Parts: sequence; C-alpha cells; structure tokens
Amino acid sequence: MAKVNENYLKLKAGYLFPEIGRRVSEFQANNPEAKVIKMGIGDVTMPLVPAIIDAFHEGVKEMGEQDNFKGYGPEQGYAFLREAIAQNDYQDNGVDISADEIFVSDGSKCDTGNILEIFGLDNKIAVQDPVYPVYVDTSVMGGRTGEMLESGYYGDLIYMPCTAENGFAPELPTEKADIIFLCYPNNPTGTTATKEELKKWVDYAIANESVILFDAAYEGFITEADVPHSIYEIEGAKKCAIEFRSFSKKAGFTGTRLGFTVVPNELMAKTEAGEEVALKGLWSRRQSTKFNGASYPVQKAAAAAYTEQGRKELQDIIDYYMENARIMRESLTAMGYEVFGGINAPYVWIKSNDDTPSWDLFDKFLNEARLVGTPGSGFGPSGEGYFRFSAFAMRENVIEAMDRIKNLK
Repeated sequence: MAKVNENYLKLKAGYLFPEIGRRVSEFQANNPEAKVIKMGIGDVTMPLVPAIIDAFHEGVKEMGEQDNFKGYGPEQGYAFLREAIAQNDYQDNGVDISADEIFVSDGSKCDTGNILEIFGLDNKIAVQDPVYPVYVDTSVMGGRTGEMLESGYYGDLIYMPCTAENGFAPELPTEKADIIFLCYPNNPTGTTATKEELKKWVDYAIANESVILFDAAYEGFITEADVPHSIYEIEGAKKCAIEFRSFSKKAGFTGTRLGFTVVPNELMAKTEAGEEVALKGLWSRRQSTKFNGASYPVQKAAAAAYTEQGRKELQDIIDYYMENARIMRESLTAMGYEVFGGINAPYVWIKSNDDTPSWDLFDKFLNEARLVGTPGSGFGPSGEGYFRFSAFAMRENVIEAMDRIKNLK
C-alpha cells in the first residue's frame, strides 16, 4: 500500500480560510434569511478596471488570430511584462532590479509556498507570529518542523511574537535563523516596518548568511511616504533577500491569478560542502520543471496596470478600499477597541476588549451581528485575543457592519 506524507498529519486543523467558510456555510444553512456581511477573507469585491479589461480582451482576441496566437510561453514570464515590472515597480523608484531577476507566476501564495523547495531541509526557519498561515503550513508539509507543541507552536520553528506590547515589531532571533519570513505591510496586523527596522534584518541576514523571504503583497496600499515598498530599498538586501509581490489585491486579480517573485542575480546560498550556488538558477530550474507559465491574456492584462490610464483607475480602487479601512478604524476606535493597521494596508486588526478568545469573538460576530471577520488565533498563538477585518467590501456593507458591531450587547 502506498504511504502518505506523514508531515501532513502534523497539521492539527484545516487551513484557516476554509474553516471560516465551513462555519459561515453552516450558519447560512441554518439561517437562510440572514444577510451576512463578509469581511474576513482578503478577497477583492470591485471589478477589474476598464484599462485591464480592454487589455484582457485584446489578449484573448490575439489568441484567436493565427499570426498572434501564443502557445507555451516563457516560464519566467513574457519579456514585455517583466520589463514593465522592473521599470515601474523598481527602477523608477531608485531600486536596481532588472527584468531577468523577475519571475512571473500565478500568484504570490504559490510562490511563498513553493520557494522552500530550493532550500535544504536542515535550514532553521523563523516566522513572525501572528503570520500568514502559508509560511508555517508549507514548512510543516515539507518536513521542516517537529510536532505541534502545547503552546500552539511547531517544534523546530523559530517564532517571533508580534503584539501590541512590542509594537508588532519582532525582535531579532536569539538563535541563528537560516531562512526568515517577513511580511510588510503585514498580514494580518496591517502594520509596517520602517527602513531602519528592515535594515537591522538585512544586517542580521548578511552577518548570519541567512535569506529573507520578503512578502510585499500589500505594498500597493502604502499611503505614508516614509514606509518602504520593497526590501531592496535597503542597502545590501539584494545579497540576502527574495521578494514576492502580487497583482491580486492592488489590481483585483484574485480570480485571474498573477504575481511575481524577484530573485537577485547576486543572491547566493551554500551547499553542504560550502560551495556557493546562485538561488536564481535554482528557482528558474524549479519553475521550468513544475510550472508552464501564466497565461498570455492575463499577463497582457497585468501590463495594462502600468499604463497611465491603468494607474489612475487602480489608484481609485485602492483609495476606495482604504477609505473603507479609515471608516472601520475610526468607528472601532470610537467603540473602545484598540485598533491597529488600516493606514498602509487594507486590514484592520483589533484587540478584544475583554480578552474573549478569537474564535469565540468570531462566533459572536457571526451569530449576533451576521458579520464575518478572521479570528486572530488562526494566524498563530500571538494572534489570540485579536481579530482581523478586511477592507475589501462595498461601502454600504462597511457602514452597516460598523453599526451592527456598535449595537452588539
């Protein structure tokens, strides 16, 4: 009989968001008349903007023309999109990233989950806590951790608590970390890191020959001028960091799927024998073996995000979501909640007023306010007692949701 990968059996619960979906479906089945407002999963609600739709249509039209038809594309992504990304997201902002260091994919979730394949199993991994669940769960699935402990932590992972008490800024690990997951603007807390804070991580990584896996999926929502959009704004980062970005949230591609990963040419890691190996070559080999590239029409549509019209239309959508975040932040603060985020990210992170456990708070909001958010403990033990609301909602629903919370007993 075939044997299973027993690392999967270490996972003690279902992936966070399907569990939310299960509870909501059960509630709706029992309360079919209830209007449930969903502000939990970070899925966009506004449609694709006209510039992107026009480019999408053009791409599909080309696929029906003999002279313009595209079959298998380059696994790294079409040059026209990689060049647009390099120019607009990096070079125009004073960051020296070239098109050949960019790998287009079907989403940053896939890339952050797959990137560990190019690293040895004996690397020590550090994660923020609370954290986007993919980093921890894929580490478990890949056999890079021990069993879950009574604390809720997995053995052999380094957890870096991020709470109100430390300003959601984790301390450098006291033990050596070989691979460090950082997410800024942060999911789930919505908080950010300054250049000075990122510099200490870059210095640590260089001193310890570590690699930072920097998830910048929400950089498009940054509103404050002094908040870095890329880790490569920090001197030395190209020698120690891989960056992940996404079109899902800032361009509305959650349903069409597109993201990219930057692996600098000078980024190296070592073999057991001490030989230096370029990580870019390993990631390229992984992608060309296991990935056939994102579809041409989707990449054509993504390139429209960098046109003058596309930029303006997307900024209007981002502004809409961030106004939602402002309404939530100010409303919840007025109700007496301790509120974080919502300024440089589309998430508002609140602390329970009475230490109510996160899943109990989830059930209370669902059953009494017909409102869905995300329990903080689903992101890790340090998220216990916290709760996340997403600004990806229609304005009228945001206002109604705040009224419902205000009227809770």
